[in-house]
Amino acid sequence: MRIVLHGGAGDAPDEPEPRQEVLDEAAAAGVAESDPLSAVETAVRILESDRRFNAGVGGAVQSDGVVRTDAGVMLSDRRAGAATGMEGVEHAVSVARGVLEETPHICLAGDPAVDFAADIGVETGVDLFTEETRERWDAANAPEGSPSEHLTWLTERFGGSTSDPTAQVSDGHLAASNADLPGHDTVGAVATDGETFASATSTGGRWFALAGRVGDVPQLGSGFYASPVGGASTTGAGEDIARVTLARRAVGHLERGCDAQTAADLAIEEFDELTGSSAGVILLDDEGVGSAFNSEDMQISTASSH
Repeated sequence: MRIVLHGGAGDAPDEPEPRQEVLDEAAAAGVAESDPLSAVETAVRILESDRRFNAGVGGAVQSDGVVRTDAGVMLSDRRAGAATGMEGVEHAVSVARGVLEETPHICLAGDPAVDFAADIGVETGVDLFTEETRERWDAANAPEGSPSEHLTWLTERFGGSTSDPTAQVSDGHLAASNADLPGHDTVGAVATDGETFASATSTGGRWFALAGRVGDVPQLGSGFYASPVGGASTTGAGEDIARVTLARRAVGHLERGCDAQTAADLAIEEFDELTGSSAGVILLDDEGVGSAFNSEDMQISTASSH
C-alpha cells in the first residue's frame, strides 16, 4: 500500500510541527489498511477529528452559524460517493463511502444525508465547534434574517474568486481579506495497493460562506478524482477549483503520459493562469507521488508498506 495526504493549502500554519505529526500519524494508519478505500477513509478520519484542520471538528462556519461538512471518495473503477451540507457530522468521509457502497447515487445532501449517516452507523449530532472557532464566530456579529441580508454582511468576509483582497470579482463582491480567510482549506488522501486507486477529500468549507454553500470538495472531478492511471485530491479556492475541475484536470495529465509530479505542476500552473487563485493538488500513480501548490504552504505526508 502507498498513500499520500494533504492538510490543506493556505498560509503557513501556526502549528506546523503538531500538524505534521498528525498528518504522519494519519498516513501510517492509512497505509496499514488492507485496501485503498479503507486507507483513505482511515487517514482522513484522523484529520477530521483534529482541530488544526478545516474538516470535521473545527470546520469553517457558514453565515447562519452552522458548521456543515462535505466529503467525496472515488475509486479507479469510476465508482464514487459524496455527501454535502451535513450539520453535526464529524466524519463526512465515512458518509461519502457509504453513498458509494450502499446507494445507486453519487451524492446526498443536507438533512437527508445526515439521516443516511445515522442509518449506516456514522455518528451525528456532534458539536463541531472548538473554542477558537466559537470565539471567532461570536466576534463576527453576524446578522439574522434572509439570505439577502446574509449576503450583504458576507460580501467583505467571503468575497469571490481572487487572491487579491482589494480586487473586484465578477459578481461585484470584494474578495475576503487575509484576516477573514481560513489558514488552510480541506484535507485529502490518495492511496493505491498497486491495482486500485482511491481518492478522498473532506472539508468544513469556507468561513462566512452563505448558508447552504457547497464548494468543490463533494463535486466529482473538482475536489477528488480517480481513474485507472491514478488519483487526485485538491484544496484551495473552492469556487475556482470547481470552475476548472482541477482534480479531473490533474488526472487527465496522468492519462496523457505525464508522471505524477509533472501532472501536479501542470495542473496548478494552468489553474493559476485561468483563475489567479490559490490551490494545491496531490497525485498518486503507479510510479510515485506528485504534489504542487501556489499558496504559501501545503503540508503533505506519504507512507508505503513496501
